[in-house]
Amino acid sequence: MSWRYWIALTALLSTPSFAQEEVNENEQDNDIELVKQCILNEVIGGDGEQTLDELRQKCSALEENKQLTALDKRKAREEVSKKNRNVITPHKRNYILPLSYVSHPNDRPYDGFDELTDEENGEPLDNLEAKYQLSIKVPLYDDFADDDQAIFFGFTLQSYWQIYNSEISSPFRETNYEPEIFWVNYLDEEHVLWGDEMAIALGISHQSNGRSQPNSRSWNRIYADFIWENRGFVFSFKPWYRIAEDKKEDPLEADGDDNPDIYKYMGYFEFSGAYRYQDHEFSFMTRNNLNSDNRGAIQLDWSFPMWGRLRGYAQYFNGYGESLIDYNADIERIGVGILLTDLL
Repeated sequence: MSWRYWIALTALLSTPSFAQEEVNENEQDNDIELVKQCILNEVIGGDGEQTLDELRQKCSALEENKQLTALDKRKAREEVSKKNRNVITPHKRNYILPLSYVSHPNDRPYDGFDELTDEENGEPLDNLEAKYQLSIKVPLYDDFADDDQAIFFGFTLQSYWQIYNSEISSPFRETNYEPEIFWVNYLDEEHVLWGDEMAIALGISHQSNGRSQPNSRSWNRIYADFIWENRGFVFSFKPWYRIAEDKKEDPLEADGDDNPDIYKYMGYFEFSGAYRYQDHEFSFMTRNNLNSDNRGAIQLDWSFPMWGRLRGYAQYFNGYGESLIDYNADIERIGVGILLTDLL
């Protein structure tokens, strides 16, 4: 690519014609960045045969759409990373909570630690621990006739670390691994059933904690995820079907179902939502088994600006199934920390 092309590209990225006068300053900056990302995406991952006029025409379509949704913007940002071999695309949130307090830690799977603690101290697990999540995805196939469709491989790791518990050598008390494969389709405007924007995902996931008996936990699910946006509020309704496993004759056997009653606590669906106000993001997640015992969970999240790429993050969880080892334990947790990637 010639130096003249780069000079023209720099002028194109700095031109004020992409600015929007009818939106507030934060939204204006975000939309300008979105157009710049579109142009850079085409330069980095395109075929190299497009002229500057063609780039302007393609990416200025973003400017002409005065109702860019949060889903549109996230999709556009992901397009940049999808074609950049030096960047990993986030899937769910990526964060670390160095301080998280659990009101009643579930120490039943760790009875063997009792001998390492003083009898007067009681429970071997500390109420204070660290929690973090790493979640990424990569496209497996995106050469559909419709650019709004793709097949992804996703992987999410969530870990709980008794970092302040020196009495039992500060172990990672639980780590959950969830690989999944899913197809996603952003619907055309005429096919949107409700809201301003809509996407549908179909996938299969395996989640386990990678431990031996008697603390092995795992399950496999087929799921659908209906995602829609209405006036800046993004919602997700995710029902699933658990793939049955063979019943165990002996609980200590390696093969078979480690947790046959998990549906009684995790339920059959997850409903969540998120909203971004200026540079703050608020979200919720809820599950319920829809039985008379009313078992389920709720999670509330708030992220806020700090400096540079880092954002502050606060999380509250109450209910069952925060982790696989705690799927049948009622957990209440509040934590604060650092967020690397957000939802919207």
